[in-house]
Amino acid sequence: MNSPVRRHAAGTHRYRKRSEAHPPGPTKVGDKPLLPLIRTGAALAAALVLAGCASLSPDGGSADVQALVGSNPLMAGATAQRTPDEASQKSVDELLAKPLDVESAVRIALINGPRVQDAFATLQLSDADRVQAASPPNPVLSFSRLAQGSEREFERMLSFNVLGLVTLPWQARWAGQRHEAAKLQAAQSVLVLAADTRRAWVRAVAAQQSVAYLRDAKEAAEAGAELAHRMAQVGNWSALQRTREQLLLADASAQLARAEQSAVASREQLTRLMGLGGERATRYTLPDRLPPLPKAAPELGDVQALALRDRLDVRSAQAQNTAVAGSLGLTRATSVVNAMELGVVRNTTFENDADRTKTTKRGFELDLPIPIFDWGQSRNGRAEAQYLQSAARVRDVGVLAASEAREAWQGWNTAYALARRYRDEVLPLRRKVNEEMVLRYNGMLASVWELLAETRASMLAVNAGIEAQRDFWIADTDLQLVLTGSSPGGMSALQTASAAEAPATGGH
Repeated sequence: MNSPVRRHAAGTHRYRKRSEAHPPGPTKVGDKPLLPLIRTGAALAAALVLAGCASLSPDGGSADVQALVGSNPLMAGATAQRTPDEASQKSVDELLAKPLDVESAVRIALINGPRVQDAFATLQLSDADRVQAASPPNPVLSFSRLAQGSEREFERMLSFNVLGLVTLPWQARWAGQRHEAAKLQAAQSVLVLAADTRRAWVRAVAAQQSVAYLRDAKEAAEAGAELAHRMAQVGNWSALQRTREQLLLADASAQLARAEQSAVASREQLTRLMGLGGERATRYTLPDRLPPLPKAAPELGDVQALALRDRLDVRSAQAQNTAVAGSLGLTRATSVVNAMELGVVRNTTFENDADRTKTTKRGFELDLPIPIFDWGQSRNGRAEAQYLQSAARVRDVGVLAASEAREAWQGWNTAYALARRYRDEVLPLRRKVNEEMVLRYNGMLASVWELLAETRASMLAVNAGIEAQRDFWIADTDLQLVLTGSSPGGMSALQTASAAEAPATGGH
């Protein structure tokens, strides 16, 4: 039997013979045998560099959202806050200590409102998806141990998802496009909250103002009913006349009850939008009246062009369509081969002999699906349908934006004309009639019943003027949102589109 030294010498001799028979190949960079390795290494290096550049946004994208909405008139210079802190809560308390104007209500909602926090959390999820898509797939380590009697076999394999690595740059670009659309959707959510807060504030103040006037109208009706009752007791009035006054009192009481309930509901809606609870919900006070009307209607130019240029939902639909178009290209490219894994294998076997001989086998393993039954027709068809759906959604959002801009502009002008008519014509004339009636009553030319009836009519006219003023400020908020932000219908459609899945490319 040969000794271990002789076996080692013989092995060395055979290695030298093989080396002489097959000299080493070229090692220069320009030699052809190294070019495929260089290309593969460059692709892997580019993927690793791309993965190193992807990181979570430290502020969750709030700065980008603020840049999109900061100059919008609905924001009133306020900043949407991702999470409330001690300083912001202190500023909320300071704003609640004074009569709450509309700008303060918007600031509180953007600082403390749950809807803002939900919008930023959704954006943070999109940011996490972006980073995940830009990260290379992790290698998989497989280990197995087989035994037969005293013979042992160990197999180790390190495998990589090659297709996932090759498509990594596209996946990162696709996720980046989706994240840009998510930023636009978060900005829409912020603007919609600001608009809803403005509407709720207007309704709450108007309802509170109407309650005050209807309470005066009820007091006038009570005075008339009491006087009618006394005159009927002494026989100066008929039962019909007394019943009419009682009917007026009942109607005024019903109107006041409805107005009080409307005031409570409007205030609670505003409270919910601002995210207030506990003592804060009942502590704040509202102004006594709505702000005055603007002196003149602004010249906005072509409202359709403004809406198509500035609306965030239009821009978001276009960004999503771009992302879907990119996904269509990748789906077609990977329709036949949608998975490929490459593994490095090392298999060690311990023989069942006296010397416990160990043999090691090295090699590689390639997993590649064979397109016999599935040639990717369904994936291609699904991707094309998603693209057509996205393109149709872009057209739908564009038509919606132009139509809503025309409707909101017409509603704004109508509400402004009505509110001005009450302010400049109806209320001054009603005030003059009331003054003349007082003069006639003092001169004993009009009865107390005529004076009470005129007082009730004046209060109802003032209440109608308050409603016209309220409708104008709501129409003004709607117009600003339609021109620069979104609409509830268009936004829900975009949120449905954002739930579409990424095309299958082997995954991570």
